[in-house]
Amino acid sequence: MGRPSSRRRAQADALLHGTARLAAVGAGLLVVLMVLFLALEAAPVLHATGPLRFLTDRGWYPTQGRFNLGPMLVGTTLAAAGALFLAGPLGLLSAVFCCFYAPPRLAALYRRMLELLAGTPSVVFGLWGLVVLVPLINRLHPPGASLLAAILILALMVLPTLALTVEAGLRAVPTEYLQAAAALGLSRWTTVSQVALPAARPALIAGVILATGRALGETMAVLMVCGNVVQVPRGLFDPVRTLTANIALEMAYAQGSHRAALFVSGLALAAAIVFFVLAAEFAERRTRHV
Repeated sequence: MGRPSSRRRAQADALLHGTARLAAVGAGLLVVLMVLFLALEAAPVLHATGPLRFLTDRGWYPTQGRFNLGPMLVGTTLAAAGALFLAGPLGLLSAVFCCFYAPPRLAALYRRMLELLAGTPSVVFGLWGLVVLVPLINRLHPPGASLLAAILILALMVLPTLALTVEAGLRAVPTEYLQAAAALGLSRWTTVSQVALPAARPALIAGVILATGRALGETMAVLMVCGNVVQVPRGLFDPVRTLTANIALEMAYAQGSHRAALFVSGLALAAAIVFFVLAAEFAERRTRHV
């Protein structure tokens, strides 16, 4: 009686293993095809002008054959870095609060609020930023639509993703670790900082990667609040334009080398995300072996 049942379980495990492997291969192949598509679309202008002109040309005037993406690269990097600088500590502390300090009902309510924020469409954040945040910044320093507005909107958008990912990692820490820390008489904060957070490091790194990907790739909300001026900002109150906003603004009417240059922007974004993921994986492996 036991043999047919065990055989069915083995067949089900083999089917699940094959399905998971096929899904993983399909996902990887899809990413490769997307990068190849971007490279093929960007190839004409890269071949005609060379990659260096996208950093050395005098401004972004694609109809005149000038394709300097430098100011938009700087704007994208500063907006994403500023958002992570704000959202990183807040997301980490929010996850720690929910898991170790908040009463169960309050933690559940706070988690639902984070989930609601995570599922809110980006255009809603952009509309709120345009109607509320930009006028507030304008009172401090005109014009309001600026790098600071983009940073604050992005921080609000990536915070729930980071917090929920880290919280899931903290809740997956084996109970034995926490019980051993309690048996040793460690304080709650010492248990969190020396036991729980190191054990949840993979979830923390995954949260940072997801938050960075969203911050770099966000389009509509940033487009509505950043000011969309192609320049290297000298301060937080200066308007900027990000790569994603540039693509959204100009793709509808771009043709020829102009259109190909916009695909170079997409290729640069993809390369930046791949570089960051590889750097995070390298750092995680180094800390694992230390």
